[in-house]
Amino acid sequence: MANEAAKGQLAELMELVQGGIASISRAQQERARLTATAHAAERRVTITVNADCIVIKTEFSDDIDDLEYSEIAAAVTAATQDAAAKVQEKAQKILDTAQEEQSGIPTLSEFFPAMPDIRSMMPTPPTVSTAPPGSVDRTAPEPEPAVRFTNVEEWDHDHSGRSSISAPEW
Repeated sequence: MANEAAKGQLAELMELVQGGIASISRAQQERARLTATAHAAERRVTITVNADCIVIKTEFSDDIDDLEYSEIAAAVTAATQDAAAKVQEKAQKILDTAQEEQSGIPTLSEFFPAMPDIRSMMPTPPTVSTAPPGSVDRTAPEPEPAVRFTNVEEWDHDHSGRSSISAPEW
């Protein structure tokens, strides 16, 4: 009797997992079709990006020549960043919906209490800067201090003496 109940639970779990995989597939397809468009410089510059924030269309109005080159460059940058932010927001909504649909799938730690919850261990990616190259915002953060071991034996690193490990008889 217990074996039948376990089989039923496993079948139910497999259905949940298959549904979750189908949900992820649908979300990936929906995300792949996303585009976003933004305007700048009083609609003189229009930029459209795809789901990967790659510019797929650039349009200038007939009166674009009223702007200096530096103003056009700034408008292209601003419109591109705005379009990228819009498409990322749309993609996040798709991801949130898919994650909500998957919330019913039990974690491994629910089946195996000693198993850590892997989802909670995943690092959060850092925010990507939109600052131009050479900007202060683009400087690398200070590296984490190296791990320092305290319970170790010191070793002469200058190779002034021969180690028995590197002796010719080896």
